[in-house]
Amino acid sequence: MKNCLPHGFHYLPGYFSRQQQEKLVELVRAGIKKAPFYQPIMPKTGQPTSVIMSNFGELGWVSEKSGYRYDSLHPKTAKPWPKMPQELLDLWRDVTTWPQNPQSCLINWYREKSRLGLHIDASEQAKNAPIVSVSLGDQALYRMGGLERNSPTGSFKLSSGDVLVLADTARHCYHGVDRIYGGTSTLIPKGGRINLTLRVVR
Repeated sequence: MKNCLPHGFHYLPGYFSRQQQEKLVELVRAGIKKAPFYQPIMPKTGQPTSVIMSNFGELGWVSEKSGYRYDSLHPKTAKPWPKMPQELLDLWRDVTTWPQNPQSCLINWYREKSRLGLHIDASEQAKNAPIVSVSLGDQALYRMGGLERNSPTGSFKLSSGDVLVLADTARHCYHGVDRIYGGTSTLIPKGGRINLTLRVVR
């Protein structure tokens, strides 16, 4: 896998302790009371994703038949997203040198059969700002590729508390989640994996 890693890819295993992970899960549970999980629709197929999601921050990522966008309001409740937790802002300042705080944090809940195909995150205007990702709960098989969809890829397991940073070249590379290893963590009461993804939108 090391030979496949693009410049700007940083893997920080075990960044968050168990106690810190539990605090983050509490923050997610409080957040989804204000902005409930919903199931996005893929624009090309019109089919729902296998991942359900919500957001923290002033802007939330939304996927509907009409396309991808960032919006200040939840697509179902039409209410603002919950405030970005200070713990995530502290993480951003610790692992990036980007001068601007993230405006969005995607909250993705992967159940055991959830997948996320190879893709590039390209809905943001700030296309060179890093993306910071936090894994909570069950292990996931993460796949990292290159600048082209058919570039060679490598995969490895992400565990609860791990952090990834995609900066520089890695920010523009294909990546995805091949599978979830159910029952590998007791952190999330209903099981599965929660992924928190911090982004600067504009």
